[in-house]
Amino acid sequence: MADYITVLTTTDSAEHAEELARAGVSAKVAACAQIDGPIKSVYWWEDAIQTDEEWRVLYKLPAGRFAELEQIIKSAHAYTTPEIIAADITHGSSEYLQWISDYS
Repeated sequence: MADYITVLTTTDSAEHAEELARAGVSAKVAACAQIDGPIKSVYWWEDAIQTDEEWRVLYKLPAGRFAELEQIIKSAHAYTTPEIIAADITHGSSEYLQWISDYS
């Protein structure tokens, strides 16, 4: 497992995306969260294809903090089944990775 990860979630509004981003960063679980959108999502839900506008939140954190961030996202998220996926950061500048450690 990598020492650092990114975690991705999506939500239905810019305001809610900022709330989710702030929740992870203010708890010092993630050093940073970036918001982008709107994006268009096409997905299966309740046996039908849905299309919605969403905002994406991308967190950067030490891998060992994933479970904490997952709980923060689940407790603050409006979706029944929020997207919460993680990807390893396999390479990064030592200064940036140290910054993640210092603020998470």
